[in-house]
Amino acid sequence: MRRLALPSLLAFTLLLPACSVLPNAPLPQVMENALGMKFVLIPGGEFLMGSDESPDALAKDYPRYERQRLAELVDEAPVHRVRITRPFFLGQHEVTVGQFRKFLEASGYTPESVADGTGGYGYNADYDPSKTQGGDAFEGRDPRYSWRNPGFAQDDTHPVLNVTWNDAVALTRWLSQHEGKTYRLPTEAEWEYACRAGSPSRYSSGNDPQSLLQTANTFDADAAQNWPAWQPYALEGHDGYAFTAPVGSFKANAFGLHDMLGNAWEWVADWHDEAYYARSPVNDPPEPDAGNVRVRRGGSWHTWSLYARCSYRNWNSAQTRYTLVGMRLLREVDGAAP
Repeated sequence: MRRLALPSLLAFTLLLPACSVLPNAPLPQVMENALGMKFVLIPGGEFLMGSDESPDALAKDYPRYERQRLAELVDEAPVHRVRITRPFFLGQHEVTVGQFRKFLEASGYTPESVADGTGGYGYNADYDPSKTQGGDAFEGRDPRYSWRNPGFAQDDTHPVLNVTWNDAVALTRWLSQHEGKTYRLPTEAEWEYACRAGSPSRYSSGNDPQSLLQTANTFDADAAQNWPAWQPYALEGHDGYAFTAPVGSFKANAFGLHDMLGNAWEWVADWHDEAYYARSPVNDPPEPDAGNVRVRRGGSWHTWSLYARCSYRNWNSAQTRYTLVGMRLLREVDGAAP
């Protein structure tokens, strides 16, 4: 594996405040690492995880969705109390194209979509899902598509896509080694706690799906122009982006985190287990011991509002690379204790 000599990778820049951190002194609220990733300090606390809304309750605000869709959300229940006992730093934004490129250049790592030669998925205006066996919304796998090319224009400020769970873990391991800090993917519990930021509602912005237009890049009138058959599921309004948006383009939640909902699905650490909520511990729930697929959270620029709720869970194999899926990293706080 090729490595570049980057002494600065051992530095972790404090943005606020610009002073030495003394023992027992308050931690800075925002930190930035050598790849330019900003991290926000998330305090410990308690929240109610999951959702137990009935199909009848959901139907009132999602009247155009088929009943079956509303009844399929059983893995969000039961609602259960979770206590996050240790503070942690979470990426203020999703990992960007530019940050991922810096990682590849410095580490020599080859993303799975390139390494296995099969590529990823991408948007193609001439592609017709109805004429394919799988009926997928996007074209792929195809070597033309990868983290470099999701089928539409991105610059270095947009969230990186077409990255696998394994790619995300490789980035956390490399950062941990080179900075001497512990980076990892957040657990489902940590992710939902950070997403809600104290809110008990469907979104950090409230229960109204239309509130997403101000806080999240999801499936709205702009995106629906490219998928007219799905117009009934689009939000009634424009957020200004038909595809991904530069990270931080939308209002942050109460913890100061941007794009926890929308823009790109985010890999988390956990195996998916439909029944796990019924037995998970209260304190810092770890991931299930085993499974077949990894969880992704938060929805994307192409996600309908029902599936962009804080409690919604989705999953893919660890090798999945898709034009909607990216990542957000967690950095542990040194010496954090309950």
